[in-house]
Amino acid sequence: MRGPHNLWRLIRTGATLERNDAMGVVLEAFNAPTIIRIAARGLGKPFKWLGYKGDPSLPPLLSALDAMGPAYVKLGQILSTRPDVVGEDLSRQLKILQDRMPPFPREVAIASVEKELNIRVDDVFSEFSEPVAAASIAQVHYARLRDTGQEVAVKVLRPNIERNFRKDFDAFYLGAWVIETLSPASRRLHPRAVIEHFEGSVRGELDLRLESASASEYEASTQGDEGFRVPKMHWKLSDRRVMTLDWAEGLSCNEIEKIDAAGHDRRILAERILALFLKHALHNGFFHADMHQGNIKIAPDGYVVALDYGIMGRLDAYTRRVYAEILYGFIRKDYRHVAEVHFEAGYVPMDRDIDEFASALRAVGEPILGMSAGDISMGRVLSYLFEVTERFGMETRTELIHLQRTMVVVEGVARSLYPDINIWDVARPVVEGYIKQNIGPRALFRDMSRTLRILSHFGPRLPEIAQTFLAEQQRPQRPPEPPKHAANWLWFVAGAALGAAMIAGLSRL
Repeated sequence: MRGPHNLWRLIRTGATLERNDAMGVVLEAFNAPTIIRIAARGLGKPFKWLGYKGDPSLPPLLSALDAMGPAYVKLGQILSTRPDVVGEDLSRQLKILQDRMPPFPREVAIASVEKELNIRVDDVFSEFSEPVAAASIAQVHYARLRDTGQEVAVKVLRPNIERNFRKDFDAFYLGAWVIETLSPASRRLHPRAVIEHFEGSVRGELDLRLESASASEYEASTQGDEGFRVPKMHWKLSDRRVMTLDWAEGLSCNEIEKIDAAGHDRRILAERILALFLKHALHNGFFHADMHQGNIKIAPDGYVVALDYGIMGRLDAYTRRVYAEILYGFIRKDYRHVAEVHFEAGYVPMDRDIDEFASALRAVGEPILGMSAGDISMGRVLSYLFEVTERFGMETRTELIHLQRTMVVVEGVARSLYPDINIWDVARPVVEGYIKQNIGPRALFRDMSRTLRILSHFGPRLPEIAQTFLAEQQRPQRPPEPPKHAANWLWFVAGAALGAAMIAGLSRL
């Protein structure tokens, strides 16, 4: 990871940043300490002439990233969703990188499809267009199936993209290691964990079979959502480097004039996008984690169509409950409860003062909840919240960042459609619905039923466990303390019995 070739790539990265006048932008955005500034300048200035020259029409950092290739463009796209790391201004700049890469030739895409699927394109497709969209990892072609006439989208990976990304990741890890080593204060943001998260996301995108599986799961989990659609997969025409799914006709979210001309109500669309994202995250636990404007279309019938499933988020049931209670606490202005949830979940160290933390959360919530609808910003909420949690020793949690940064992007899309959208009014019914279903007597009944079902699988072993426990009790050379595993089982059995009694009582309510 830290070989000479990676050091060379790191030097060339610094040189490119210097040559495009972007080094100062990066150092300021990250509020880099003096030691990091000295090291960065040392890696860049003496070798400035080795750096790549970018597009002068772009802002300095975007020009540098664009010049260094797909991996750096993708990193910029990921960082555009991390205002907690790069700041709001730079986050907005980096969004320009979305879908900026030049396409590769149609003939190269056709050759890749034929090799990967072992077919002749002309035998399967009656049409196969020039690229209609090109991103840092893959590009999309419009096509039509010869046998059925079905319109489809064919996504094809860029040539040699896997090898190029592998080389750049090594340099990214070296850079993160250098930052953590020279700046202990940076460790709270976990630079290496950010790169690991980035690598995990990209590796999923570099194998289109994984994205195909995500698309299929997402389509299945959202079938009942009114006003929302995910195109169906064509598994026989998909593999590691090729993915085929139904063509989605519609307007991009940034085509405001065309959306108005088509007669769509932008307020309804904005509220639908925001509410459905929250529903997918809280109720389903599986959500689209890259919902920028380029990945959302408005169909002629007014349905919202989600595209590109390379980056998906997943939350377990416990985490969803924690987040729902935090959101609900802010909505109700119950800051003491929000603080308690943070402590109970282990997000904030137990040695901190809970009353002080609740007071700090009030300073986050009150000014924002008192704003007019058009001024409320989830980005501002998160910015303040990160300041508070940092002060109270809360470490950055990857899954929390994943959800929150996507929320910022979704809010931006919704606000571009309808600037006066009130995110709290939209969030309230979704969160309340989740709370009603998952916290309270019904949820307790359901959870205990699951516990008893699991316990029933181990029923035949309970006599043996009890016998082992009793035998251990009879041994005089040992204190009358049960073995740890047996004691745990007995407590589990006792808890299950108590749970069964509670269920029986609740069922009579």
